[in-house]
Amino acid sequence: MRIGVIGAGAFGTALASLLVGNGHDVRLWVREPELVGIINSSHENTLYLPGIVLPPNLKAVGRMEDAADGAELILLAVPSHFLRATAAALAPAMPWNIPVVTVAKGIENGTLLTMSEVLEDVLPVERHPYIAIVSGPSFAREVAMGQPTSVTVAARWDRIARIVQTTFSSDTFRVYTSYDLIGVQYGGALKNVIAIAAGAAEGLGLGFDARAALITRGLAEITRAAVHRGANPLTLSGLSGMGDLVLTCTGALSRNRELGFALGQGKSLEEIQKNRLSVVEGVFTARSANQLADKYGIDMPISRGVYRCLFEGQTIQAAKDDLLGRALKSEL
Repeated sequence: MRIGVIGAGAFGTALASLLVGNGHDVRLWVREPELVGIINSSHENTLYLPGIVLPPNLKAVGRMEDAADGAELILLAVPSHFLRATAAALAPAMPWNIPVVTVAKGIENGTLLTMSEVLEDVLPVERHPYIAIVSGPSFAREVAMGQPTSVTVAARWDRIARIVQTTFSSDTFRVYTSYDLIGVQYGGALKNVIAIAAGAAEGLGLGFDARAALITRGLAEITRAAVHRGANPLTLSGLSGMGDLVLTCTGALSRNRELGFALGQGKSLEEIQKNRLSVVEGVFTARSANQLADKYGIDMPISRGVYRCLFEGQTIQAAKDDLLGRALKSEL
């Protein structure tokens, strides 16, 4: 199968490598002109996935149209806040009636649209049944190294979900299917906000008990938000919910946890992000989570605390005190 991968960050590159290993003809669009030549000659993404040897037959291209030309599946692997503009620019070059898959994890600021809804907003209605979301506990470096990984693909049309499932699945990369687009996407997006909180608690030295409580209560507020939008609550106990939440809150490769840890040690958001190449999605999603809580009256105290620490100058210590000082109530 000819596949166009749009976005050569760590995860886009890792999935492009996986797909080549599965026998597919992959064209990887790379935004940075100098990186195109490096990937094609040295078979390494030195900016976003250094130290990983890429397949020699993975072809990097500098134009999105070249990646989309003749493609039988499009994979959009750009950060969530770039998805709208990228999909709009690519749409005229996309072949019709092929799966359009995104791995972006976010809720759009302002509109509060999920990534599938952003794509539906941009693409003609005839393309909407072909949209799919892949999400779950998956660090790019471990995927690229062939470490065992399991994720979920969600789509409205079972045929599209199964095409994506068989295209991506390998001996080390296992894909499950789902119809719950909202649940899969809310789990993937909001867990990044909770991971910032978990990292901050670790940075403060609050211990494992606090981290476990944040993960568990974080799942509760993610589930409340997702169910309010029509999700199946069981989805949030699966790979794209609890699975991704645990990984992102505890894994050493988690950018969101790392940013939270630095906040907990007293660094400002500006200091932390000053020299970062990779996007920390939870920073953007914290704005949307706060908007969701306001708009729908959803109880999301951890997400609100993260928002206040990132954008309103609240200290991590004060956010901790606010959470622990809330009125006592039943767990369920």
